[in-house]
Amino acid sequence: MTNSPKMAVTNQETETRANSVKQKKSAVREWFDSVIFAVVAATLIRWLFMEAFTIPTPSMEKSLLVGDFLFVSKLHYGTRTPKTPLQVPLTHQKIWGTDIPSYSDAIQLPQYRLPGFTSVKNGDVVVFNYPPEDQYPVDLRTNYIKRAIGTPGDVVEVRDLQVYINGKPMQNPPKMQNEYFLKTNEVVNERTFRRYDITDFENYTESYNDTIPGNDVQGYLIKTTPETAAVLKQQAFVQDLQLIKSLKGQKEPFLYPQTQLVQWNRDNYGPVTVPKEGVTIPLNELNIALYGPVIQKYEGNERVELTDKTVKINGQPITSYTFKQNYYFMMGDNRHNSADSRYWGFVPEDHIVGKAVFIWMSIDPNPDGFFNKIRWNRLFRVIE
Repeated sequence: MTNSPKMAVTNQETETRANSVKQKKSAVREWFDSVIFAVVAATLIRWLFMEAFTIPTPSMEKSLLVGDFLFVSKLHYGTRTPKTPLQVPLTHQKIWGTDIPSYSDAIQLPQYRLPGFTSVKNGDVVVFNYPPEDQYPVDLRTNYIKRAIGTPGDVVEVRDLQVYINGKPMQNPPKMQNEYFLKTNEVVNERTFRRYDITDFENYTESYNDTIPGNDVQGYLIKTTPETAAVLKQQAFVQDLQLIKSLKGQKEPFLYPQTQLVQWNRDNYGPVTVPKEGVTIPLNELNIALYGPVIQKYEGNERVELTDKTVKINGQPITSYTFKQNYYFMMGDNRHNSADSRYWGFVPEDHIVGKAVFIWMSIDPNPDGFFNKIRWNRLFRVIE
């Protein structure tokens, strides 16, 4: 028996209407699909190609300013494969606006780096994960930005504020800042300092001799460039302007490494050799102070026991060590207001995030008037 023509037409109309109902999405479903697509696309772009960052501190001034928005290239040095896959997309450590962790470290994958088209060079401005922050997985540690001073195998030294690489003076960043004492008997307001592009300053008073009244030195501690310092010296309200620096042999606390074997300070540091993959070093007392924390924290070794004079791995004492990866020595351009490798040591290669390439937006956190909120002259500026 066959269906009549009328019955066949009716069945076709029913199927057409059913398909139409299935294919038509609600507005909510369309919105949800669009959001999912945007999140996936943004996550892939952020991981593979480019990521946006904001400068929160003055450690790179005047090269980079607080309120600068940057694009950081992942392609230059090669994109890292994810180490912590269980995390909320487009977050870092916490869910936005809360203290709730945005990830789980229940699964930790081996990390690899895809091929890049260059390597970290001396003078590059680099974003990396802050090494001492070991309460987080490597890829979720706080992002820092500094200038690469020493690359693997380099001998880094700071002599009287000047950086030397392998015995040769390194070219200083064009807008590198140091600390100065500005002596004056006037009150200098913020607007005056801003006129000279000085945003990092504090009032300071020091007594020459507490027994002699009125023998105080009054003024300001400022961070600025040598060029601006030369201009300030010519101003009527400036009685004197002195560069503040530490003398060789004056030991500064809190520097890396924490040992009495060296008498270093921020202005006279080293020489120190940056660890290089495949290089073997003897483990004498000084090398244990310099590289013991590296062997213990960043090389993937288990059960590392350190004393001032010995290193044990899995209970076995060792007298030499071969590095498993490359390391870098980083410094901020604001040399007297930067927590960098001088204070916490070397940056492992697996902590390198990418190269800072250009500024796409810059917002002044303390503008001189509403219409000066955006620093128009910094937009789309290439980072040097």
